[in-house]
Amino acid sequence: MLETSGRTARGAVMATALLYPDKVVIVTGGTRGIGEAIVREFVHQGAKVVFCAPEREEEQGKKIVQELEFCGGPGEVYFQICDVRCEKAIQNLVAVTIELYGKLDCLVNNAGIVSSPKPIDNITTKEFHNVMDTNVVGSFLASKYALPYLRKTKGNIINLSSIVHIIGVGHSVPYTSSKGAISAMTKALAIDESKYCVRVNSISPGIIWTPMQEWVVNQQPDPEAAIRDSKDSQLLGRMGTPAEIAKAALFLAADATFCTGFDLVASGGAELGFAHKSQVTSGCGSKD
Repeated sequence: MLETSGRTARGAVMATALLYPDKVVIVTGGTRGIGEAIVREFVHQGAKVVFCAPEREEEQGKKIVQELEFCGGPGEVYFQICDVRCEKAIQNLVAVTIELYGKLDCLVNNAGIVSSPKPIDNITTKEFHNVMDTNVVGSFLASKYALPYLRKTKGNIINLSSIVHIIGVGHSVPYTSSKGAISAMTKALAIDESKYCVRVNSISPGIIWTPMQEWVVNQQPDPEAAIRDSKDSQLLGRMGTPAEIAKAALFLAADATFCTGFDLVASGGAELGFAHKSQVTSGCGSKD
């Protein structure tokens, strides 16, 4: 009997130590990089997580579920195929979540893509639409259909933006435009949803070493030099990790209860300090 009481007490201590126990969370784009790290972190903290990705990521999604069910922590996890550009797919994602768990406490709009680095002259309308539809319209749709349930729980939305919406980046008009739109959407939604006590915040990572960043680096003529430049561009002298951004997301969901419309910049200090920038050789002198 004493042994049983001891186990019960230890279980109670463990439950109170969790940062997001029994909360229900949707994570879009949850099979790789930052999204996968967010799924793992929330499950480790006791949440019930429904994460999604397109059909081509189904095997990876199932693999993550198996790993987390075996040794992932006290939470629960479920994978759903979903193309965030498709309104019906988003509606189904939310419906599946409510059918499974009966409520929704947090939406993490993480799904996003980049386009090949190139000047605007070489960017097609189709490329621009594809990035905006995935990054911006996907976040809009997920927010739209999640909010009726988030209002009931006084939950929160976390949008994944990027430091590029603050400082800009060359040869990346579609991606930079999409992240600027996400940051603006965050502020607008924060205003609108405050009357329901729903918080809406964003995270603006600097350069994080993810499969997407690896792809970007490999588009460069000298990938090794691009990696060095990425590390050198941040004051801490390294790229961030997906796990660090996942902890930022957990903070916004669980502890930042007086923050809304807030953009958490997790950049390693990349936006700080003056540096040589001019690439102009002639033609932009003062007219005075």
